[in-house]
Amino acid sequence: MSIDSTDFAPSGDQHSSEAPGPRTAVVIPAAGKGVRLGPGTPKALRELGGTPMLVHAVRATARARAVELVVVVAPPDGAPAVRTLLDEHGLPEVVVVPGGGTRQDSVRLGLAALPDTVQTVLVHDAARPLVPDETVDAVARAVRAGAPAVVPALPVTDTVKQVEPRPGAEPEPVTGTVDRSLLRAVQTPQGFARTVLAEAHTRLVAEGDGATDDAGMVERLGVDVVVVPGHEEAFKVTRPLDLVLAEAVLARRRAHDAF
Repeated sequence: MSIDSTDFAPSGDQHSSEAPGPRTAVVIPAAGKGVRLGPGTPKALRELGGTPMLVHAVRATARARAVELVVVVAPPDGAPAVRTLLDEHGLPEVVVVPGGGTRQDSVRLGLAALPDTVQTVLVHDAARPLVPDETVDAVARAVRAGAPAVVPALPVTDTVKQVEPRPGAEPEPVTGTVDRSLLRAVQTPQGFARTVLAEAHTRLVAEGDGATDDAGMVERLGVDVVVVPGHEEAFKVTRPLDLVLAEAVLARRRAHDAF
């Protein structure tokens, strides 16, 4: 897909005056079905407070000072419908491209749609519609400061047991207790130097090694990944109970923050 980078005005990026076109972009893969939320509309298009989660996710990332361009990767046959949806919600500047059969394919297609001027890429789950813009900016800032790969994350609060897996509902023997002080629950957006993320997608596709986590792909290249603080409201809406919690968070924001 060809994109004229002059169509996108900079929004406060300190590097924006050095070259025309955006320097920091967000890719939102939104081609998944979201089966754990039940049958019907794809997860990214499920409504939250009367608005599709995808629209919330786009607005959340676009509000960040660092972000100059948002690319949404739609279902392979759903790009026109997503384009119409975003236009109806006042987001005509967002680029929409058709995705692939896997999340990895979709992120790679989103990367291919970015202008050459983009150097920092954030990859964000459409199913994390309430991520605060401060978290988005923190990730972008860490990449710009020199980290090749950055993930926001929270400390794990539950005790974590390692088990010997058994089929079905059969009791599983515990084989160990993991030190939770060494664990972090990773969120998105995950941020990368564009060259690093592009190399990961090129090399791992060539090796036939699929992945659901971009930071995990980069780790397999031997590249360091660093963690910055995440936020409790950047949780992923996966199950029906998550949707109830998201509705409550959104209602609180609208009542107290004029969200």
